[in-house]
Formats: sequence, structure tokens, C-alpha cells
Amino acid sequence: MTETTHPDTVLIIDFGSQVTQLIARRVREAGVYSEIVPFQSAAEAFARVAPKAVILSGSPHSTVDIGSPRAPDAVFEAGIPVLGICYGQQTMCAQLGGTVEAGHHREFGRAFLDVKQECALFKGVWAAGTRHQVWMSHGDRVTDIPPGFEVVGTSSGAPFAAIADEARRFYAVQFHPEVVHTPDGARLLANFVLDIAGLKGDWTMAAYREQAVAAIRAQVGDGKVICALSGGVDSSVAALLIHEAVGDQLTCILVDHGLMRKNEAAEVVAMFREHYNLPLVLVDAADRFVGALEGEADPEKKRKTIGRLFIEVFEEEAKKLGGADFLAQGTLYPDVIESVSFTGGPSVTIKSHHNVGGLPERMNMQLVEPLRELFKDEVRVLGKELGLPDHFIGRHPFPGPGLAIRCPGGITRDKLDILREADAIYLDEIRKAGLYDAIWQAFAVLLPVQTVGVMGDGRTYEFVCALRAVTSVDGMTADFYHYDMEFLGRAATRIINEVRGINRVVYDVTSKPPGTIEWE
Repeated sequence: MTETTHPDTVLIIDFGSQVTQLIARRVREAGVYSEIVPFQSAAEAFARVAPKAVILSGSPHSTVDIGSPRAPDAVFEAGIPVLGICYGQQTMCAQLGGTVEAGHHREFGRAFLDVKQECALFKGVWAAGTRHQVWMSHGDRVTDIPPGFEVVGTSSGAPFAAIADEARRFYAVQFHPEVVHTPDGARLLANFVLDIAGLKGDWTMAAYREQAVAAIRAQVGDGKVICALSGGVDSSVAALLIHEAVGDQLTCILVDHGLMRKNEAAEVVAMFREHYNLPLVLVDAADRFVGALEGEADPEKKRKTIGRLFIEVFEEEAKKLGGADFLAQGTLYPDVIESVSFTGGPSVTIKSHHNVGGLPERMNMQLVEPLRELFKDEVRVLGKELGLPDHFIGRHPFPGPGLAIRCPGGITRDKLDILREADAIYLDEIRKAGLYDAIWQAFAVLLPVQTVGVMGDGRTYEFVCALRAVTSVDGMTADFYHYDMEFLGRAATRIINEVRGINRVVYDVTSKPPGTIEWE
């Protein structure tokens, strides 16, 4: 997924689990750099990265099926620690001489692990003879373990729920330690990378900043860079990092595409020109974008249209500046991971970011993406390291397509104006209630539904506005924020009273598993 080499890397081989990204997060929380690679290219990545340890993820596949994914043999021959999780345990056992069978006592959800004996994975966390909550998600199970392994934990549906070969530093668990439903799971993963693998746990954003600046200088040389500045945290951190590396070789371009939040373009210009003195060009392209999107209802076509127009605008502005060699943008690691279908599944359309996948060949520019190894919360830490104020670092994420994907169905200028006003009122009420920093992302959505209502002495036929607020850490999973009814009533009343075109407000209480948390 990345060409950068870190001296102490834990390689995570992804077999298609929806929570593989959480493994990477837990490892990084322990201060160790982790990289995810799809199983199809694991052999190449293993040779390139030379990891200090490997973790094998879960999967929707069955090891008993012909052609099911396997880990490269080199992983087990390299003399480094290996941890198999769920499917990772099963393929480890199948490849090392054990047996896996299908359809035995399926376990999905909360389960309890009985610790049979202590091992390095459990050190300081679980003692022999104790029972602990874990999270299971399996239909197949190991029925015979490979030579050299011992059983260290069992559950009612998995007699080999945790096994260990301490001599080779091979460990495997049927449960998922990466999810919060296994309360001690993060500590087990920390044991694996810090104690068993012996890594220092010194991967910090200060170290990343130093490395990234050097990498940018090496890539850019004396070339010119234009940065696609959106006003969000990601592109802003990328801009400051690149500016630190190459100074005035960077010009930021803010495209006002008519899909931004209320007054956002002016606020961004003021901050970057007045406080950071970065060269910044503001392009008013609202008519161009909204005109191309008007009436379009398909979300994927919206994304592709917006992406195409962004490229066109950047090409034109680069020419005005006398040419540019590089286009910089704030692509994050989840953007990259989730825009690749590792197992031939639907992830490409689940998370098909408009800003991932490279530039058209006609553009004589290379991409600079200094954040593509980072998760969202890591970008915030890096932003603080670079001196961004707390109130800006804590800004709620706003996707590149902006209001276009928060206006399902056909887009019109009037609908965008209605949505912009409703969204501004909603965020204003959140701030007044002191809830902004407790919420990871909040926004209004103008549904493609109109309802009959009575307002005063007249009937109305106007739109329904949905309000969404979620809590999250890394932008990959989300749970809805639990407002009290008094707040919702106050926000809804203001929107209905102040925004002509809306006569009903609803609150979305959907939780999101790993994948997009945007509204589409």
C-alpha cells in the first residue's frame, strides 16, 4: 500500500476481514508502525518491507475451500513472530500441519475464553484459570493443532480458541482482539508487538514529521507543487507539512465548487493567508460544478464528475502559474485501504474516493500524498505537532464531494442552498450546547423526500431534513451520538422555522461498521 520503508514494521496480511484496519490501529496505538497488504501481494510486500512481525487477519473465506487464501510460506520460515487471528489462525494451522473443519459450533458475537495456561501473549493481562470476554465470528474451527503448539485458551465453541508455539513465537487466536468487544484485546496486541517481537514502541508523530519532510524533499527536489486545499484538516495538515519541506515551491489552490459549507471558503482563505502566509489561490468554480451536477442522482456519477472537474481546474490553474510538477492532496490510509478490493468484493464501490487512484496520464504531474500512511486521529496529532490550533484540528471531517453526497437524489442550486442553511443551524446548535468536541462528525442531509405538513394556517409540501452525528476515533467505524430529546427538539425547531423548504426533521441513529461513514 505504500512505498515507504520503516525499520520496525509489523506487516498485516489482509484476507478480507471487515476489521483488518482495526488491527493496524491497535498496533499503532502501541507505538509501532503497521502496514496492511492484501494477501494477493503479501509475498512481494514481505520481501520489500522485511517486517519484524506478521499478523494474519480474519476473512469471510473458508480454509477448506479449494483456492482459499494462504499466507506466503516465507512468513513462517523467517524466524519472526507471527500472530493469526480467526481465519489467520485457521490458515496458520492448515499450513503448518494442523486440521480445520467447516460447520462446527459456529460462534458469532460475545463469548468467554477460559485461560488454560499462561503464555507470552497473555503476560500481565490474563492468568491461568481465569475467564475473559472475547468477540467471536467464525463458522469453521481448528480441530487439530500443528506440531509444536499448545492449547492456552478454550471457549464453548472452540476447543483451540488460543494456541501458542512459544519456541517459534507463533500465536493464534480464534477470537478478534482488535475489536472493542474484546476488552483486553489491545493489551494482547501490545504484548505481541512490544514484548514478543521486541519492538521499541517509539513510532510517534514527531518522528513521522521528520521522516515525511525528508521524503517530500527527496520526491519534489526543486519542482513546483500545487496543493488541493479543501479547508479540512487533512489537506491543511498536508499543506503545512509540504510547506515546511519545500517552502515557496508550494502554491495552495482552494476550489470553491459550490458544495462547501456556509462561509467556509472565506474562513479558509482568511486562516491560511493571514495566519500561515501560505501562497493561496481561490478559484470560484461553483457554477461549473453545480451546473455539471444538476439533476444527477447517482452517487458514483456525482463522485466521478466532481473528481474529473477537480482535475480540470487544477490543470488550468497550474498553467496559469507557469506549470507544476506535483499535485498534493490529503489522502489518508483508510482512503487507500478501502478504495482497493482486496478479495474481489464490493469495497471499491463501498469506498470509492474521488481522490484515490492516481492522475490521468494527460496530466504531466505526480501525486504527493504525505498522509497516505496515517489514520485520521494520527493526522490530528500531526496537525498539533505542526502548530495548527486546537479548534481547527478538532473540525469535523467534510468529504471532498461536500454537500453533493449529503443531498441524495438530483442536485439543484435551490436544494444546496436549503441544505447549507440547515447544516449551519445544526452545527451552531451543537456548538452552543458544548457538544462539538464530543462528536466526531455531524451534518445535515436533505432527503429526496417531500412531505405534506401544516405550518400555521397553511399546508406545505417541503423537504425532510435528516440530522446525523457520530462518534469515532479513526474514521472507519462509527456509532450514533446519543442526543437528549431537548437538544433535538431545539435544533429541529430552528431549522423548520428558519429554513424555507424544510417542514420535517428526523435524526439518523444508524451505526456504521468499518467502511464509509459518509451519507450516500
